[in-house]
Amino acid sequence: GVLLLNATLTVAAKSPGSHQKKGWEEFTDAVIQQLSDEKENLVFILWGAYAQKKGAVIDRNKHFIIESPHPSPFAAHRGFFGSKPFSKCNEFLKSKNKEPIEW
Repeated sequence: GVLLLNATLTVAAKSPGSHQKKGWEEFTDAVIQQLSDEKENLVFILWGAYAQKKGAVIDRNKHFIIESPHPSPFAAHRGFFGSKPFSKCNEFLKSKNKEPIEW
């Protein structure tokens, strides 16, 4: 399965990042930490510098982390295009004898 999780779960309309530092970071860190602690061989795809900070709570010895620029129209041209996060995810899953995801 796939869990899509933003670092901040709410935002004011047309105001990116407006709800940062309102407690969501602690909640999403706890969710990620719990998954990292209790599971093995998960794939974490961290898009953008803000999401990549979440890597601090992921056990890199147990899980596969893919980092790339954020896919937003403002940043995608800085390396997201061509980074192939979905292909990399599926390659890892296959290497662990798991079913690839039909993205």
